[in-house]
Amino acid sequence: MNKEKIDSLPIQVFYTSKEETNCPLVTDIIRIGKKLSEKNLIDSKIQATISLKYGKRILINGLVQDYKKIKREELLEIADYDPVKNNLLVIGKTDPKVETALHFMIHHARKETKIIVQIDDKESLDKRKQLIPVIEKKFPINSIDFIKQVLRELRENKIVGMKERGILFISESIKEIENMITKFYEGK
Repeated sequence: MNKEKIDSLPIQVFYTSKEETNCPLVTDIIRIGKKLSEKNLIDSKIQATISLKYGKRILINGLVQDYKKIKREELLEIADYDPVKNNLLVIGKTDPKVETALHFMIHHARKETKIIVQIDDKESLDKRKQLIPVIEKKFPINSIDFIKQVLRELRENKIVGMKERGILFISESIKEIENMITKFYEGK
């Protein structure tokens, strides 16, 4: 069991297995992480959280040392999340990031969402905040209030800025999200 407090509410993590995930979507997350890194959108200073829906579960990265060389052991399969008790049920070797609860709730509230990429790039958000809705209120990222606020903005938008948390992209396909990210950073 692990408790984390980084601009978030305390979260309890229960590991059903400390084995590496066998999810077939592992190669997709690795490929996306490498592409973002090769385009210099993420690095050691600008982190990203990438999640893919897998049935009722999600596959998501934990803390990644080098996105060009993401390893299977840096990924987690989230089997369940209880927002009231703030408990995560996890398969994997690493610890989850605080964004994990937000990603899990978006995937489950928006059935059409298959992939989420969150880039913690506050500088780019400041430059482009006139192009997208930005959540200014500061709640802990895994609080129900924050999650509801993000979901409200996602009703009409596929890109949402989060003050202090960067930019959140959602999509139904990997190809579409890659195009969205490229267009956003090219300013189109």
